[in-house]
Amino acid sequence: MRKTPASMHILQSQHWIFDLDGTLTVAIHDFAKIRAILGVPDGVDILGHLDALPEAEAHAARGLLVSIEEELADRTEPAEGALELLQLLHLRGARVGVLTRNTRENALKTLGRIGLSPYIPERDVLGRDDALAKPDPDGIFKLACRWGVPPAALIMVGDYAFDLLTGRAAGAGTVHVDPARSFRWPELTDIAVGSLAELALALS
Repeated sequence: MRKTPASMHILQSQHWIFDLDGTLTVAIHDFAKIRAILGVPDGVDILGHLDALPEAEAHAARGLLVSIEEELADRTEPAEGALELLQLLHLRGARVGVLTRNTRENALKTLGRIGLSPYIPERDVLGRDDALAKPDPDGIFKLACRWGVPPAALIMVGDYAFDLLTGRAAGAGTVHVDPARSFRWPELTDIAVGSLAELALALS
């Protein structure tokens, strides 16, 4: 586990926000394929591209995206250590939320499939229609307000730059989960781990 001076504060935190796909779940999204299906240019943010389309075209593309995401949700599996980590945080009395660029409906379905629903209140699961999409920090601000704590008290855990950028923009702590251990964004990361199991070990 790679740490910064902020690591001790993070490991003691009682307020955690997790990305969903690729963080709490095994990564199965092929974003290059999804872009090709939706006609989104390589390297372009999918949600941003759809938002810029004419209304009728955007509506159709969003419907197609939802169908792709629903199919993926039916196949998703929990990430290594996800259940153990959420059980540990639950025993500590921590507040836990999810901030995803997926839909809230798919997020709730996924959390049920992978056995994490008992540890994350439904009201604390925010999808792309509940808050501005990451990397905008809107979702962190909303959960901080709901929980009655400053954003700096929260920890954002994710597998991609958007998650870490969101945490940084809000002034929250950041944990980068990367099974490949390439840790591509050290400037955005307070703690870097190869799995949620590794993070659970550090917390125990």
